[in-house]
Amino acid sequence: MEKQDELRRSKRIALGFFIGAAALFVISLLLPYTWWTGLLRAFSEAAMVGALADWFAVVALFRRVPIPIVSRHTAIIPSNKDKIADNLALFVREKFLDTDSIVGLIRRHDPVQKVAEWLVKPANTELMGAHLVRAATFMLDFIEDAAVQNFIRRGVHTMVNSVDLSKSSGAILESLTRGRRHQELLDEGIRQLAHLLDNADTQDYIAQGIVEWLKEDYAFIEKMLPSDLIGRKGADIAVRLAAGVLNKVAADPEHPLRHRFDDYVAGFIERLKGDPAFLARADDVKRYLLEDETVNTYLGSLWAELKAWLKRDLESEDSRLRVRIVAMGAWIGKVLSEDPALRQSLQENLEAAARGVAPEFAGFLTRHIADTVKQWDDREMSAQIELNIGKDLQYIRINGTIVGGMIGVTLYLLSHLPALLN
Repeated sequence: MEKQDELRRSKRIALGFFIGAAALFVISLLLPYTWWTGLLRAFSEAAMVGALADWFAVVALFRRVPIPIVSRHTAIIPSNKDKIADNLALFVREKFLDTDSIVGLIRRHDPVQKVAEWLVKPANTELMGAHLVRAATFMLDFIEDAAVQNFIRRGVHTMVNSVDLSKSSGAILESLTRGRRHQELLDEGIRQLAHLLDNADTQDYIAQGIVEWLKEDYAFIEKMLPSDLIGRKGADIAVRLAAGVLNKVAADPEHPLRHRFDDYVAGFIERLKGDPAFLARADDVKRYLLEDETVNTYLGSLWAELKAWLKRDLESEDSRLRVRIVAMGAWIGKVLSEDPALRQSLQENLEAAARGVAPEFAGFLTRHIADTVKQWDDREMSAQIELNIGKDLQYIRINGTIVGGMIGVTLYLLSHLPALLN
């Protein structure tokens, strides 16, 4: 409304100048003819001609003027909308979006340096962290829970379907045992078993087991023997024998039990890769993971639990995520500010990216500008242009009135120059 009021006001001023020139012309006709009234008439006549000519020029830009012969050269803007659209898009592309201009813009402003200078200030990193936390909170409320839960469930199902559990387990074990690394596992097992046998509770458990065995299988003889003593001695003998075997295996890298362990592991790996029984069990596991209601309910609840944790953290005063974001921003700023080579590398990569993206981006944007302008209504486009620049165009009419009058005065003086000289 403000622009419309300004346009109407400027039109009234221009019209006022024309009416003033017309009034002077009428006055010059009513007054007796003298040199001065002739001068006034010449000024007013030329002023009216200039005002009308410039009025026609301005109006012809936006709408059709029904004057024979010349009317086809009016309504210039509506009639040439497509040309204007193409030329405007081409102008924007050549003057603003060409590759050299964009690269030059990056070089002038040095965005990497400015980012580094901005991030090294603690207040800025705190501000960035606060904005990112608010954005993350908004996104959590915006995201549809059911869609994310379905996405997680489909992703896990796809991953499970694509994995051959039996063969994959075999390949993993084969990789883990390469270079006899599984022998380290055997050594650890020996150490743990030796520690277990050296425990008093374990020895008491073995002795009690021997006593119970005597009572069950040799009840009559057990009553005549000191079963508790036999149990303790038997446990001591068993522990010593087992410890002796374990010590020999631990001390001898080439012990036969180690080789038997190697053979067992190799055979187990081969069975994992090709044994139908193992393959069937792997398929059962996959089927369970895919179809079990408890597993699928758990998968669906993962997002709800993660979302609840994220919201609690983001809403707390000492949000761990915000602290990490702030720390990361400060670290990035510090590294960039202290490493000129890194800044130069990033700057060069940014320029290279601009060179690669600029042509495609410029083409897309210019096509968008041209297509958008072409879709505008002719009258609406003309009205919008007039609304935005029409106020300034009215000064053409005002200037035309004044300049026309001055030309009229000049021509009048030139025509009377011989008489003035005499």
